[in-house]
This record gives sequence, C-alpha cells and structure tokens, in this order.
Amino acid sequence: MREIPAYAERVLDLVERIPPGRVMSYGDVAEYLGEGGPRQVGRVLATWGGGVPWWRVIRTDGTPPPGHESECLRRWREEGTPVAGVRAQMRTARWDGTPL
Repeated sequence: MREIPAYAERVLDLVERIPPGRVMSYGDVAEYLGEGGPRQVGRVLATWGGGVPWWRVIRTDGTPPPGHESECLRRWREEGTPVAGVRAQMRTARWDGTPL
C-alpha cells in the first residue's frame, strides 16, 4: 500500500472537518490550504477519499462529482444540506472553514 502524501493528508483532514449540511468546492479546499488547485483536490479525493465525507466537496456551481449524483443527493438530504434541484445551494451551504 502506498503512503499517503502530506498534501493528501491535509486535504483529507480538512474534508473531515466540513460540518454535516455544509459543502466546499474543490477550489475552496485548495484555497483554504493555500496550495494545489481544484484538480489536485479532486485527485486526492478520487484516490484516498473513500473514508472521508467526500460528498461535501463539490463543483463551484453546486453540482456533485460526475457519477456520484444520486449518492450525493441522498447524503445531502440526510444531512440537511440546502439543495435546489440537483445542486447544493452554494450561497447557504458553503463552509468557509471557520468552526460553527
């Protein structure tokens, strides 16, 4: 098994701290960490994100990761994430990293 790179550990740690009912975009995660970009965050989650609440990291337009729409919607409903149609309402659901 490969060792998880330090950057990936930081991404996963942040994703674990996103509160239920809230979301961050891939770019939000990178910006909060001050390193990488949306694609790097997506790669980390695709490779090592199975054990963290990956459904809380989405596209800037509020849409879930491709291929995971139904799973995201189910989990968002369970957590009370503000949703409009098939998108998270970024204005109210976006988490800025400050403790709630």
